Amino acid sequence: MTTDAMNDARSPGAEDAAAAHHRRYEKRLNDLVAITVVILSVFMAVTKIKDDNIVQAMQLAKADAVDSWAEYQAARIKLHLDENSLAQLQALNGGVTLDRDLTAKQIAAHQSDIKKYNDRSRETMEKAKSLEAQYNALNFRDDQFDMSDAFLSIALAVVAVAALVDSFPLLYFGWAAAVLGLAFGISGFAGFNFRPDWLAALLGT
Repeated sequence: MTTDAMNDARSPGAEDAAAAHHRRYEKRLNDLVAITVVILSVFMAVTKIKDDNIVQAMQLAKADAVDSWAEYQAARIKLHLDENSLAQLQALNGGVTLDRDLTAKQIAAHQSDIKKYNDRSRETMEKAKSLEAQYNALNFRDDQFDMSDAFLSIALAVVAVAALVDSFPLLYFGWAAAVLGLAFGISGFAGFNFRPDWLAALLGT
């Protein structure tokens, strides 16, 4: 048998082996892509629920903070009015035409109101600052979930392309993005202080 004949005889078998190897390669890649998509999709669904709840809590905290600052401003206005009235009564207290007993009662009433509005304004200011701190903490976690969603979306897009073009390097790149997305999401759930400021500034969060 000639060399050409031997090569011709071996070609079908070699082609079958190459095709079988390629099918195994595709199956392994597709299996990894499928598992990756399932894990990331489930994680994104859970983080979406948590993120929505955080956004609702942020809206409530912001509304309460606005109300508290409005109450603070109202208390300060009343305080200034009472302080002005008290100053006028004290200035007129030496006049002979005034009812001294009535004036003394009015002065005492204004002094009581001034103390009340001082206490109220201090309490409402502390409450407003506390609500703003709560809002900022919630916003930090909301940023974490937003970053998680962004990187997981990138990961899903990349692994989908990896399946289309049969590319393990693209799958590995998608996994790298997925690791970052999972890290941000887990940090949001656990309350870890993991949110790069430069990335937050870049994304406008």
